[in-house]
Amino acid sequence: MPVLLNSGNSQPRWLFPFVVSVVFMLSALPLGRLAYTGILSSLKGDMWPLLSDPALWDAVLNTLSTSFFGMVISLVIGTGFALALTLCDIRAKSVLSFLFMLPMMIPPQVTALSWIGMTGPSSTLLKAIGLAPPLGSPQPLYSVAGIALLLGVQHAPLVYLSLRAGLLALPQDGIEAAKLSGASSWQVLKDIILPLAMPGLIAGAAISFVSGVGNFGIPAILGIPASIFTLPTLIYSRFASFGTSTFGDIAMLSGMIAIISVIGLAIQERAMKGRDYRIIGLSGKAATFRLGRWRTLAETALWLCIFFMLVAPLMALISSSLAPAYGVPLTLKTATLHAYEEILFRQAVTRTAFANSLFLATATSLCLLAVTVLTAYFLVRGKSRFMFLLSALVDIPYALPGVVISVSFVLLFAAPIPLLGVTLYGTLWIILLAYFSSFFAVSLKPMVSAFTQFDPALEEAARLAGAGFWRRMFDIILPLVGPAAGASVILVFLIACNELTVSALLWSAGTQTLGVVIYNLDDSGSFDLASALSVLVVAMVVVLMLLLEVLGRKLPKGVVPWRN
Repeated sequence: MPVLLNSGNSQPRWLFPFVVSVVFMLSALPLGRLAYTGILSSLKGDMWPLLSDPALWDAVLNTLSTSFFGMVISLVIGTGFALALTLCDIRAKSVLSFLFMLPMMIPPQVTALSWIGMTGPSSTLLKAIGLAPPLGSPQPLYSVAGIALLLGVQHAPLVYLSLRAGLLALPQDGIEAAKLSGASSWQVLKDIILPLAMPGLIAGAAISFVSGVGNFGIPAILGIPASIFTLPTLIYSRFASFGTSTFGDIAMLSGMIAIISVIGLAIQERAMKGRDYRIIGLSGKAATFRLGRWRTLAETALWLCIFFMLVAPLMALISSSLAPAYGVPLTLKTATLHAYEEILFRQAVTRTAFANSLFLATATSLCLLAVTVLTAYFLVRGKSRFMFLLSALVDIPYALPGVVISVSFVLLFAAPIPLLGVTLYGTLWIILLAYFSSFFAVSLKPMVSAFTQFDPALEEAARLAGAGFWRRMFDIILPLVGPAAGASVILVFLIACNELTVSALLWSAGTQTLGVVIYNLDDSGSFDLASALSVLVVAMVVVLMLLLEVLGRKLPKGVVPWRN
């Protein structure tokens, strides 16, 4: 029987160089090119003019401010939902969890547009119900506080997911013992639950902060009109005004974003020291607090949060898409489908964007699936000494802001490829390669989870019976990991189809994606068209998430993150 469990000889010899080559091409090579350009530009003396530019330090301050306060807002909202939906006897937990996850899945530029449509003197929704501020009043979201608020809303589900995972692992018997000893619910929460869940809370805060540092859509929609720049939007503006030192400047700016992100993660690691708690007892089932008469109040608070975070902004977005022009009150007489007709039948750029985004999302999800099945098999079954390094290189591009990935691919493919003489810059292929790099970890995680729960004895029995690698792969492995593969495809498709941060610097005429077109429509003043396209994108997101919800019943735990 020990021979059956030994998977050391079950991998073909070509698998290790294949995985190493893929990880090198998608991670090490572009990031190495970025680092090389930044170092070379610094040695040439281009660093000092950049560092002496006041706009840079304004952008750094804005980046840190919006990310930090956005993290605080995410912590408050995400912690409240995690505690309520995991520990308390709240009704309709699955529905609340699903709705709470939607803001994270909706593209950030769409989130910004929906909130703009919900606030300010030109809000179609507020005018329709008679609550719009007087004309000439400032738009409150065009500020550092507005950017931080929306970053907090967008990233609160990240805190929720991180903290929820720790809460689900709490020792139920220990908590019950504390209750029987006379401890109140508040004492149990303060002295047992929160200390044990602190690693998840710290991790959620770090992820929220790093995500805020790299967010492009929200600072671009809310900040650029008010001349408030963060580092990602500063890179975008420098790239738009191309000059002799542009490549060096954006490489160094990208390096600063990466350094801030790494510092944020390092602070997380520092805070986690001494908090490596080992759970002893029956875990896997969260302790339940019965709220009694407070349950209705708690449920009302949760549903109000969902209303203001999700329902009201989407109602404003739909209202803006139905109005004949931005700022015109919506009534039965003024309501029109002109924006949808324009988007779907008259605007060639939106049809192109739909085609490009669908192609990129489909190609990314399917191609990455073919690669990640083999990569996950190697990482779970293999015994290479380089396993940790390979896993880290896969995770780094996803952990870094998307604008850093796009800059690295611009630098890598700005010139024709040596020997081949082929230029990828300005084509869909450079966006596709950047998507491969950025979403590799997203596709890999469900597959690793599935392989971890898959008993290798089944494959070893087939190998000893004479089945080759590909026969075992198609007859045994793929049928068993099929549900996780389906979830991987939908997750990557969902994220890639609505992406903006990576493609913002890589698109050119004819290669626009949906995210780019939404941003450009808003930037050109066509708010009604941007709103109509955003409504269609949100509808697509909801449909794909519902497919994941249906598929989630057959998936390993953790593949669909919002499922209870």
